[in-house]
Amino acid sequence: MQAITFQQPFKVLVKTVPIPKIIQDTDVIVKICVSGLCGSDLHGNDVGNEKDTIMGHEFMGIVNEVGSKVNDFKVGDRVLSPFTTCCQLFGWIENGYGIHGGQAEYVRVPLASSTLVKIPDEISDNTALLLGDVISTGYFCAENGLNELAPQLSYLKQYKLDYQKKDEYDDIVVVVVGCGPVGLMSIASAICLGVKNIFSIDSIQERLELAKDFGATPIHLIEDDPIERIKEITNGRGADIVLEVVGNSSALDLSFKLLRRAGVLSSVGLNNSNMFPFSPKDGYNKNIKYISGRCPARQILAKTIPLVLSKKFNFEKIITHEMKLSDGEKAYEIFEKKLDKCVKVVFKNNN
Repeated sequence: MQAITFQQPFKVLVKTVPIPKIIQDTDVIVKICVSGLCGSDLHGNDVGNEKDTIMGHEFMGIVNEVGSKVNDFKVGDRVLSPFTTCCQLFGWIENGYGIHGGQAEYVRVPLASSTLVKIPDEISDNTALLLGDVISTGYFCAENGLNELAPQLSYLKQYKLDYQKKDEYDDIVVVVVGCGPVGLMSIASAICLGVKNIFSIDSIQERLELAKDFGATPIHLIEDDPIERIKEITNGRGADIVLEVVGNSSALDLSFKLLRRAGVLSSVGLNNSNMFPFSPKDGYNKNIKYISGRCPARQILAKTIPLVLSKKFNFEKIITHEMKLSDGEKAYEIFEKKLDKCVKVVFKNNN
């Protein structure tokens, strides 16, 4: 079968490799219909991924073979996979430990009964693919921020008469730093959760336009002064919640500076830095709440599948490039360099 494999920093290679087989009786083999290219796939360039690892942790497809102890799925079932299984990330092998990913024609899914999820007929292949990571991660980021702010809002509702007449999120200001796929999904999720005042920051105009389509007010990172803009909007106070989805120190630093005192910083960007751009003393003096972590996608799907079925948003409009596995090397270059107005790349298999 064809597969996109990691070779060395900033280099992948499309290779012909054996079709995976059942190893454990809890495995399932999935025939891939669509796989996705995620920003964190590029992080194999930074640390540890072994040569010839099959890339990709976003995929959906059809069950092709079932282990003897798998009772939840049968051949022909249409399924999606969250991006992890049993604390392992698809498409990551380090020191001989890990599992191959889904940028291929077939993939082995360990512990399939607690990993795979059947896809409702009403959900398209492309949207199902997005559910496995970017929609769920965006929702997780937005929900975390709102949950951490909830005690403050509860206090206002209880003790401030003017707040008792308002919807819960009428006056809060949410800022999303980064308008890539996860950032766009966090905008949609925050709006679905009731946020009315949401702003998005990016340096790429096309992504800001998409953010506006999803319901955010765009702020250009370079042409505008995001910190001053948010101060103007909030009468000098700062944002109540900042959702950071980029995964580098400059984005985290900007997020901290955008926050009001006692604000909430919810971060899901995969950051390989060893140091925070702000000190513990800075966080202490500003009294912020910081929450981060990897999205438990399979649990979050219980919330994001109904969100998708509500048809409030067309999530597929973030997909700018549909390509073949054979174009894998070109696809990685387009995605990494953000060529051709690229936001999201998916690989479609002819099966």
